[in-house]
Amino acid sequence: MTNKISNRDSVGFWAKRCYLAGRAMMDDALRPHGIGATQWYILHQLAEVGPTMQRDLVLLLQIERATVSIIVANLVRKGLVEQSSDAVDQRQKKLCLTPAGVTLWGELPDLHFIRTIAFDGFSDADIETAVRVLRTATEHLQHRMKGNRA
Repeated sequence: MTNKISNRDSVGFWAKRCYLAGRAMMDDALRPHGIGATQWYILHQLAEVGPTMQRDLVLLLQIERATVSIIVANLVRKGLVEQSSDAVDQRQKKLCLTPAGVTLWGELPDLHFIRTIAFDGFSDADIETAVRVLRTATEHLQHRMKGNRA
């Protein structure tokens, strides 16, 4: 039995290509507003959920703590996000939108058009199946990485 599968036949290959194409479209839409996709995700969290602990963004965005710190520092420097010490643990930082951040959030384009373009012509059932398959595969991999054997 051969272990060779063409990359073009791989679910992972196409999942990554789709992600990268969507991310490029997202960056293109956000560029005129002076922010990138990861900054958008942070602003989205703060606008839609509310004040958030900076450490929680590491898990939410699945990026390194140092990367989150750099991106948050840029948003603070731009005057879009306020960073304050947590009342319970002064070492932890709580983030919230500034008035300028709220204004920018209201001016940003609705990025749902990316999903509409990507999934045009697919039924809801097709999309639900794709989500279920990728979510379950991710859970299997994460479960295995934690050292749990199924």
